[in-house]
Order: sequence, then structure tokens, then C-alpha cells
Amino acid sequence: MDFNNTPLRRKNILTGEWVLVSPHRTKRPWQGKKDKPQEVELLEYDPNCYLCPGNERAGGAKNPDYTGTYSFHNDFAALLEGPEESFKEGLLEAESESGICKVICYSPNHSLTLPLMEERDIEKVIGLWQQEYTTLGSDPNINHVQIFENKGAIMGCSNPHPHGQIWAQRSIPQEVQKKVVRQKSYWDQNNSSLLGDYLKQELNSKERIVLENESFVALVPYWAVWPFEAIIVPKRHITSILELSQQEVSDYASILKALTTRYDNLFETSFPYSAGIHQSPTDGKDNSHWHMHMSFYPPLLRSAEVKKFMVGYEMFANPQRDITAEQAAQRLRDCATTHYSKNKTSFSYEEPTFNSYFSIYFKLFFPRKIDFQFKIYSK
Repeated sequence: MDFNNTPLRRKNILTGEWVLVSPHRTKRPWQGKKDKPQEVELLEYDPNCYLCPGNERAGGAKNPDYTGTYSFHNDFAALLEGPEESFKEGLLEAESESGICKVICYSPNHSLTLPLMEERDIEKVIGLWQQEYTTLGSDPNINHVQIFENKGAIMGCSNPHPHGQIWAQRSIPQEVQKKVVRQKSYWDQNNSSLLGDYLKQELNSKERIVLENESFVALVPYWAVWPFEAIIVPKRHITSILELSQQEVSDYASILKALTTRYDNLFETSFPYSAGIHQSPTDGKDNSHWHMHMSFYPPLLRSAEVKKFMVGYEMFANPQRDITAEQAAQRLRDCATTHYSKNKTSFSYEEPTFNSYFSIYFKLFFPRKIDFQFKIYSK
């Protein structure tokens, strides 16, 4: 089968769903919507930010002067604690849903996204994820804890201060339930992890591997839907982040930084994405079949200005992509390992006053506001 020129369908082993891959469409011209690239902010503190230390949030509460990671109950939570109720009238059904929503601030620094953070500080973020998973999951009314991040305005992020969220709820969400069914069925039949066995096959072929370290692998999954979708999988069979050793926490932080750095470097922009951890539910059942993993769904397609839309066929039939998973993996492998902002120095000059000797010179040769950018190349 010609994977690079022939339309084909690929199966997602974790959900049982299919994606249509049309590699020949990468040559089509683009005259559609272009979004303004998101630049890397260098502001350490924003007095108008609801998440910066010491500032008042939109709901009226005031943040403490935190110096590391910080979590709090979402002031505008999608889930609330309440009794279990149900409704049925003919074909119409409804069930009450209860839960707890929290916000996770990665750092007091307003501009530090994951690729710009030090690995030791990302370890603290992972530590807070573990703490929240333990605390929330121990609540008898919480059966699933979803840790996720929306990065970038085009992903619906309502605040630029780097942060993630946790939604913990009574029911197990449908995307997770699909993976429960597929993983348990494979475990019962083979007495081994579905994702673990898949990872062995990927490590053998190397085609879709982006990077790896002692404990984790980052790859573009065979069934990827989004152009540069990626998944981080532990090499050891781990059901949840609570089972990570200290070395694995360090390796997790390292690969998170390395992958997100490649993302930013791909189009030299603060790369938007939705990322989330799927792991064992907290329902008290035997979840030995679970193999934790973290998925990244970034929308950018051809450049920092062009993103993929899930519309038309994807809404009425099934997901479709143009660039193959193998091509995407190669593009990410080819990216530099040092963040592009480290090799770029930028500064700006405002127009000089007219009583200055050089004002006429600047007026003639430079616009009202100019930006100089120098790339510093090091061997």
C-alpha cells in the first residue's frame, strides 16, 4: 500500500474509530483563513492578569503571592457538587452531573509556557498533578480526574498566563470510556497492555517516533487526526501518574519540555494545542488494563497562520487529515532542540524627536515604529 500518495483509512486502536488520510491533498493551494501568529510574551508580571500572584481574580478572590505552582477552585466551574438525579420522559433522558473544577498555574511568571520552563519547575507541575489526582480521586463522588491544558487563544484559552485545568467528575466521560472498553478487552485476551504492545511495535519501526528518553516516548500516533498530533507514553506499564518513580517524573518533565520546544520551533511561534492526560479512573475498580498517556492536539497545519478545521466531512462522516503521521514525525524530528526565542534578540526604536539631529535620517529610512531582529547562530 502506498502510504504517501493513496487515500486510506487508519484505525485508532484506543477508540476503535477511523481517520481518513489523503496525503495527495498536501499540494492543494490555500486561499482560506489565516490567523495572526501568537508571539512569545516576555512579560513576567501583568497587573491586569487574573492569574498572576497577588492579583484579584474575575470572581473577586485574590491570589496569594505564590512563588511556585498554585491551584485553586475555578471561579466559573463547569461542574458543581450536588445530588445525583435523573430524568426520563419518552425518548428524552438526562442525568445530573457533579464534580470539581480546578485551575493549575504553572508558574508565577506570566510568560513561562512549558517549553520555556526549567525541567525542575515542570517537575513541580507534575507533582501538583499527582497531588490533585490523589486528593480529588479519593472523594467517593469522583470517578474520573481529567488533567488538561488549552494553550493559545485559538484553542479557547481565556487567559494567556500559562496554566492548565482539572475537571473531576462523578461519571466517566465518553472519550475515556471508549479507551476503557478497548484496553480492557485487549488485556483480558492477551494479558498485556494494548498501548504497551503498540509502543513496542513503534519502537521497532522508528517511523513515527519524535524523541525518547529512558522512561518515555513521544511519537505521532499511527491514527493521528490533527496535523502534528503527538502522544507521550511511558515505556513501563503505568496506570496513573501516581505510579511514577522520581526518575520517571524527571524524565516526564524532560520529554514534555523537549516536545513542546519542537512544537514552538516548527513555525517559530508559541504553538497552540489542547493536551490532556488519560489514565486510570478513580472509581475503585481494578484498572490494571490502563496504560497512562498524554495526548497533544495542535491545530496548526501549514504555518503559524493556517490551522486545520474540523468541519464538513469531519463533522458528518469521520476525521480526515492530509499530511501523514510519518511526515509529521519527520518534520518534528528535524526541529531544533533549543527554543527559537533563545537564538533571537529583538528590540524596537520609537521614532526620535524632531529636534534631534538624527530625526531626519530616521524619518527618511525607517517607519514610525521599527523592529530589528537578529538571529545568533552558534555551532
